Amino acid sequence: MGKRTRGQQIFAVFNALLMVLIIITCLLPLINVLAVSFSRQEAVAAGEVSLLPVGFTTVAYTTILKDRLFLRTFGNSLLRLLAGVPINLFLAITAAYPLSKNGNRLAFRQGYVWFFVTTMLVGGGLIPTYLTIRALGLLGSFWALILPGAVSAYNMILLLNFFKTIPSELEEAALIDGAGHWRILWGLYVPCSLPAIATLTLFFVVGHWNEWFSAQIYLNRTEQYPLQSYLQVLLTQSKNTQNLSLKELEELAKVNNRTFNSAQIVLSTLPVLLVYPFLQRYFVTGLTLGSVKG
Repeated sequence: MGKRTRGQQIFAVFNALLMVLIIITCLLPLINVLAVSFSRQEAVAAGEVSLLPVGFTTVAYTTILKDRLFLRTFGNSLLRLLAGVPINLFLAITAAYPLSKNGNRLAFRQGYVWFFVTTMLVGGGLIPTYLTIRALGLLGSFWALILPGAVSAYNMILLLNFFKTIPSELEEAALIDGAGHWRILWGLYVPCSLPAIATLTLFFVVGHWNEWFSAQIYLNRTEQYPLQSYLQVLLTQSKNTQNLSLKELEELAKVNNRTFNSAQIVLSTLPVLLVYPFLQRYFVTGLTLGSVKG
């Protein structure tokens, strides 16, 4: 590669500065929330906290970790991930594989693809969906949060396009060796598609972890809520203190409402922050390779 021109160097510097500015813009709110969660109530109320904690304290975190309902809903969210993400991946993979074949090998292939695309453009509506879930006997059930959205058309099409980039010669060689389509899918396509599958895994994890609305529609008890639904309840209504002991009320009085909410936000984002570094190296590759063919 030849030496870059002065214009290219200026452009590279400008891009680097712009990226740094964007990174700072994204990190500042998170750093502020983290600082507030470790700060004294008086400092937070006076607006003295910016990027560093003022009067370092962990009272907010100890108070939250004593909240059995918070821990219960946190566990519900983890259970939702453990059940929902494998189902999402299995259905996306098994739907994308046959639809990645050309029309000569799968009749009406384009019609099937358009059927999935239509579900992205036209929704059933909240009330019909609610009535369907009630008719299926899923109201108040954990599965009401997973089964209605088990098939993601967007992610399936993303994986479908990735499957198209795998050389057909590999599949033909496997067929000659006597492998069936099920063996080819899990022994050839899936190992060759780890970047795309990692990308989809991240999408599904974030989608399940951040979704809060459906639980408030389909579930009857707060104890069944995932964490984000419980946090939404706390943010929209005052905390019920009627059943707290005197000692618990004294601990709660030490915590500013903003401090308490900030600590909850930090704890609720930890799983995604822990998962993302392991999938990040696949993320860009999975998106770009899966977007070449239509």
